[in-house]
Amino acid sequence: MRVALPRIPNQPVRGKTMYCEKNFKTKKALKLAVESGEKIGVFAPMLGTPKREGTEYLEGPHYPAPHTWYAQVEMRDGFIVKVK
Repeated sequence: MRVALPRIPNQPVRGKTMYCEKNFKTKKALKLAVESGEKIGVFAPMLGTPKREGTEYLEGPHYPAPHTWYAQVEMRDGFIVKVK
């Protein structure tokens, strides 16, 4: 029998998250890099191709380190333009 786990607000849906191309240790570091104009893409290991436009959900730092931050990002032309 499958039991639905309660969803935690502001956390991405399990199995739908991705990583930044650069391995940021904190969400603040990602946000500062995007605000300074750095072009950062995303990738989804074994999950297919991420959207080039719209909203995506990221987690970091990369595996095998434990994930300590999650972010909702806006994508434009395949790059992150805004971090929430």
